[in-house]
Amino acid sequence: MADTGKSVISRRGILGIFAATAVVAAPTYSNAFGLLRGAGDVRRIRMYSGRTGESIDTIYWIEGEYIPEVLKEINHFMRDWRNDQTLKMDARNFDVMAAAHRLMDVNEPYMLLSGYRSPATNAMLRSKSSGVAKNSLHMKGQAADLRLKSRSVGQMARAAKACSGGGVGTYSRSNFVHMDCGPVRTWGG
Repeated sequence: MADTGKSVISRRGILGIFAATAVVAAPTYSNAFGLLRGAGDVRRIRMYSGRTGESIDTIYWIEGEYIPEVLKEINHFMRDWRNDQTLKMDARNFDVMAAAHRLMDVNEPYMLLSGYRSPATNAMLRSKSSGVAKNSLHMKGQAADLRLKSRSVGQMARAAKACSGGGVGTYSRSNFVHMDCGPVRTWGG
C-alpha cells in the first residue's frame, strides 16, 4: 500500500482517543444492562471528589468492551484518599452507577464520598460509627457512596433499586446513597 499522506484511524485508535478523555464501565447485570442498552455503544461515568478536588468524566465502555486504560483511571479516582491506596474496582458497580444516573436523567456528576476503603480505613470508620459494616464491600472495590445536589436521596435510591444490580443503602440523615454490586438488598431510610 502506498503512502498517500492521509492518516487512517483504526477502531483501536478511536478507543485510545476516548480512553484519554473519558472513564466508564459496561453493565453485567441484566437490569442494569437493559437500562443502558438504549444508551448506544458508549457508556459514561461522571464523578467528582470533594475530598481530593478531582473529577472524572469519561467513557469506560465502547461497542461491548470495557476500556482497560480507563478502568485504571477510575480505580485511581476511587482510591482510599486517606492513604492513597488503590484496588481494582469491580466494573459491575460502575454499570449500576451509570444505569441509575441515566434513569435520573441528570447531567450533574455524582459526588463520590467513598469508593475503595482499605481495611485500616474501614476499621477506623467502624470504630466511630455503627453504620460501617465489618466486611464492607468498599474493601473489595464493589461499592460507592454517592450524592447528587439535584436529586434527593430517595430519588437516587429508587433509581439504583430499579437497576436490581446489587445493594442499595439509603442514608437520608447523611444525604447519600450506597450502591454496590453485591447481592440485591436494601436498607436504610
